[in-house]
Amino acid sequence: MLAIRESTLQALLAALQTIPATVLRGEVLPERVPAGGLLILRDGEPGEPEVTLSPLAYHYQHQAEVEAVVQGAARDADFDTLTASIGAALAADRTLGGLCDWVEAEAPRPVDLPVEGGPALKAAVIPVVLLYSTADALG
Repeated sequence: MLAIRESTLQALLAALQTIPATVLRGEVLPERVPAGGLLILRDGEPGEPEVTLSPLAYHYQHQAEVEAVVQGAARDADFDTLTASIGAALAADRTLGGLCDWVEAEAPRPVDLPVEGGPALKAAVIPVVLLYSTADALG
Protein backbone atom coordinates (compact mmCIF):
# COMPACT_ATOMS: atom_id res chain seq x y z
CA MET A 1 0.00 0.00 0.00
CA LEU A 2 1.39 3.39 -1.01
CA ALA A 3 1.68 6.30 1.38
CA ILE A 4 -0.70 9.18 0.77
CA ARG A 5 2.23 11.37 -0.24
CA GLU A 6 3.32 8.95 -3.00
CA SER A 7 -0.26 8.25 -4.10
CA THR A 8 -0.88 11.99 -4.43
CA LEU A 9 2.30 12.51 -6.46
CA GLN A 10 1.36 9.61 -8.75
CA ALA A 11 -2.11 11.12 -9.24
CA LEU A 12 -0.51 14.47 -10.08
CA LEU A 13 1.74 12.72 -12.61
CA ALA A 14 -1.31 11.02 -14.15
CA ALA A 15 -3.08 14.41 -14.45
CA LEU A 16 -0.03 15.88 -16.18
CA GLN A 17 0.11 12.91 -18.57
CA THR A 18 -3.25 14.02 -20.02
CA ILE A 19 -1.37 16.97 -21.58
CA PRO A 20 -0.01 16.46 -25.12
CA ALA A 21 3.62 16.83 -24.03
CA THR A 22 6.33 14.46 -22.84
CA VAL A 23 5.92 14.02 -19.08
CA LEU A 24 8.66 12.60 -16.84
CA ARG A 25 9.11 12.28 -13.10
CA GLY A 26 12.41 12.96 -11.38
CA GLU A 27 14.47 12.72 -14.59
CA VAL A 28 17.28 14.95 -15.81
CA LEU A 29 16.64 17.33 -18.67
CA PRO A 30 17.23 15.35 -21.89
CA GLU A 31 19.48 16.66 -24.66
CA ARG A 32 16.51 17.31 -26.94
CA VAL A 33 13.18 18.83 -26.04
CA PRO A 34 10.27 17.07 -27.78
CA ALA A 35 8.14 19.10 -30.20
CA GLY A 36 5.13 19.23 -27.85
CA GLY A 37 7.21 20.42 -24.92
CA LEU A 38 8.52 18.70 -21.84
CA LEU A 39 7.24 18.49 -18.27
CA ILE A 40 9.33 17.05 -15.44
CA LEU A 41 7.60 16.48 -12.11
CA ARG A 42 9.84 16.93 -9.07
CA ASP A 43 8.58 15.54 -5.76
CA GLY A 44 9.38 18.74 -3.89
CA GLU A 45 8.96 19.25 -0.15
CA PRO A 46 6.05 18.29 2.07
CA GLY A 47 7.09 20.94 4.60
CA GLU A 48 6.23 20.99 8.27
CA PRO A 49 2.72 19.66 8.88
CA GLU A 50 0.08 21.18 11.07
CA VAL A 51 -0.92 18.55 13.62
CA THR A 52 -4.33 17.91 15.17
CA LEU A 53 -4.57 15.49 18.07
CA SER A 54 -8.14 14.28 18.17
CA PRO A 55 -8.04 12.35 15.93
CA LEU A 56 -4.31 12.47 15.21
CA ALA A 57 -3.74 13.93 11.76
CA TYR A 58 -0.88 15.59 9.92
CA HIS A 59 -1.99 18.29 7.47
CA TYR A 60 0.53 19.04 4.73
CA GLN A 61 0.95 21.82 2.18
CA HIS A 62 3.28 19.82 -0.02
CA GLN A 63 5.03 21.88 -2.69
CA ALA A 64 5.86 19.78 -5.72
CA GLU A 65 7.46 21.36 -8.78
CA VAL A 66 6.82 20.96 -12.48
CA GLU A 67 9.59 21.99 -14.84
CA ALA A 68 8.07 23.13 -18.12
CA VAL A 69 10.37 23.41 -21.14
CA VAL A 70 9.74 24.26 -24.80
CA GLN A 71 12.07 24.93 -27.70
CA GLY A 72 11.69 26.32 -31.19
CA ALA A 73 10.76 29.41 -33.14
CA ALA A 74 7.28 29.64 -31.59
CA ARG A 75 8.48 29.00 -28.04
CA ASP A 76 6.54 31.90 -26.48
CA ALA A 77 3.21 30.67 -27.84
CA ASP A 78 4.12 27.03 -27.16
CA PHE A 79 5.06 27.87 -23.57
CA ASP A 80 1.78 29.70 -23.05
CA THR A 81 -0.16 26.73 -24.44
CA LEU A 82 1.78 24.28 -22.26
CA THR A 83 1.28 26.24 -19.02
CA ALA A 84 -2.41 26.79 -19.79
CA SER A 85 -2.73 23.03 -20.31
CA ILE A 86 -1.24 22.41 -16.86
CA GLY A 87 -3.81 24.73 -15.34
CA ALA A 88 -6.65 23.04 -17.20
CA ALA A 89 -5.46 19.54 -16.19
CA LEU A 90 -5.38 20.54 -12.52
CA ALA A 91 -8.71 22.39 -12.67
CA ALA A 92 -10.36 19.26 -14.09
CA ASP A 93 -9.96 17.52 -10.70
CA ARG A 94 -8.75 19.69 -7.83
CA THR A 95 -8.73 16.70 -5.43
CA LEU A 96 -6.83 14.29 -7.70
CA GLY A 97 -9.49 11.63 -7.35
CA GLY A 98 -10.10 12.39 -3.67
CA LEU A 99 -6.48 11.88 -2.61
CA CYS A 100 -5.95 15.48 -1.53
CA ASP A 101 -8.08 18.36 -0.33
CA TRP A 102 -6.89 20.76 -3.02
CA VAL A 103 -4.25 21.13 -5.71
CA GLU A 104 -3.24 24.41 -7.27
CA ALA A 105 -0.39 25.64 -9.43
CA GLU A 106 1.34 28.95 -8.84
CA ALA A 107 2.37 31.31 -11.62
CA PRO A 108 5.51 30.39 -13.55
CA ARG A 109 8.55 32.66 -13.84
CA PRO A 110 9.76 31.87 -17.36
CA VAL A 111 13.34 32.30 -18.50
CA ASP A 112 14.94 32.02 -21.92
CA LEU A 113 17.96 29.73 -21.97
CA PRO A 114 20.39 29.92 -24.90
CA VAL A 115 21.44 26.66 -26.54
CA GLU A 116 24.70 26.52 -28.44
CA GLY A 117 23.98 25.73 -32.08
CA GLY A 118 20.20 25.62 -31.69
CA PRO A 119 17.08 27.58 -30.86
CA ALA A 120 16.78 28.84 -27.30
CA LEU A 121 14.72 27.07 -24.64
CA LYS A 122 11.93 28.72 -22.72
CA ALA A 123 11.55 27.15 -19.31
CA ALA A 124 10.04 27.67 -15.87
CA VAL A 125 9.63 25.86 -12.59
CA ILE A 126 5.95 25.85 -11.68
CA PRO A 127 5.22 25.24 -7.99
CA VAL A 128 2.21 22.96 -7.45
CA VAL A 129 0.75 22.99 -3.94
CA LEU A 130 -0.90 19.76 -2.75
CA LEU A 131 -3.01 20.00 0.40
CA TYR A 132 -3.56 16.62 2.04
CA SER A 133 -3.83 14.96 5.45
CA THR A 134 -2.51 11.68 6.77
CA ALA A 135 -2.71 9.83 10.09
CA ASP A 136 1.04 9.14 10.08
CA ALA A 137 3.92 11.56 9.46
CA LEU A 138 5.58 8.87 7.31
CA GLY A 139 2.35 8.03 5.49
